[in-house]
Amino acid sequence: MDFEQVFSQYGPLLSRVAASYEAEPALRDELAQDISLAVWQSLQRYEGRSSIKTYILKVAHNRAVSHVSRQVKQPATDDFEDNSTLFCEEKQSGPGAHAEQAQSRQRLLDAIRVLPIQSRQVITLSLEGLSYDEIADVCGLQRSHVGVLLNRAKTAIKRSLNDE
Repeated sequence: MDFEQVFSQYGPLLSRVAASYEAEPALRDELAQDISLAVWQSLQRYEGRSSIKTYILKVAHNRAVSHVSRQVKQPATDDFEDNSTLFCEEKQSGPGAHAEQAQSRQRLLDAIRVLPIQSRQVITLSLEGLSYDEIADVCGLQRSHVGVLLNRAKTAIKRSLNDE
């Protein structure tokens, strides 16, 4: 499978991964580019042992974790306004609905971003529709541990959203 096919099919997915890890628009765009580059470079090593979606998500999440690690080590130098990309595709039924959907997505992204990295990975992959087995493959975890992390992440997100 060539990069153009992969990117046309999974580009929005890769953008959502970047959005789940980075709140600042400029850094999020940089992360999305880094992820795309990493996927492009890794496609030649794809052996078909998992689905292409699982494979590129593993690459994307590894790149995102590296990005977060680098950002934690660097002191913040700029304040950026957060106009986060939407987590899901838009289904508008009017201007009020659009604003409400965007606000809900933003709250969800904010709650996800404060989770520990492993929980963030698991919940993001779950939201993308991956099975426990696929999530375990991407994250290098046992299937049962995926379930534990997912339940804890959901509980933390619910608590965070209820506290607002």
